Amino acid sequence: MLTTLGNLTPASTVFFCCDMQERFRPAIKYFGDIISVGQRLLQGARILGIPVIVTEQYPKGLGSTVQELDLTGVKLVVPKTKFSMVLPEVEAALAEIPGVRSVVLFGVETHVCIQQTALDLIGRGVEVHIVADASSSRSMMDRMFALERTEDDVS
Repeated sequence: MLTTLGNLTPASTVFFCCDMQERFRPAIKYFGDIISVGQRLLQGARILGIPVIVTEQYPKGLGSTVQELDLTGVKLVVPKTKFSMVLPEVEAALAEIPGVRSVVLFGVETHVCIQQTALDLIGRGVEVHIVADASSSRSMMDRMFALERTEDDVS
């Protein structure tokens, strides 16, 4: 399937913040940097009125989203126990937003949850824009190969 990426417009875009939780801080490369970029993304989404959907991987065991990320005004925060963010609750939230064409995706881990979410969204005909400097993994090799694979699926 060939997908072309178009320009982002606030009216047809949703931001997805994936599993930016405290328990991942010591394990994820450049975690402080991706949190900093993630915070700027969330601020931009608020300013532009772009809905934000946040997932937390098994929050009972891994904790909540890090405090540095201001989740004020996000559309949905949902726990998950699978890799993809494309959960029934997320699909329902997306259905409530008319004309969604693009998702801006960031978080951890790039080679697992980010990649699987991107593939699921692409399979549904949604344009996916991964923010590379707001996404990471435990290993930079895992991160690099995941970004390359996702690029291959889009182009």
